[in-house]
Amino acid sequence: MELEEGMVRKIAISVGAVGVFVALVVGIGTVYNDGGLGSDGGLALVATIAVFILAMAGVGLFLAD
Repeated sequence: MELEEGMVRKIAISVGAVGVFVALVVGIGTVYNDGGLGSDGGLALVATIAVFILAMAGVGLFLAD
């Protein structure tokens, strides 16, 4: 199955955005791990999820034809 050039770009940008999100979640888990996530880590995690949702909406608008 052939992929169009534009589709490959869309896939790469989407996978990159998800990769950044996963890296941030792992980083938060590493930095804020003091026998548990704690309130600061929880707040950072919720903020990361909110930013990820907004970023994916932005990526979707950017990639919309």
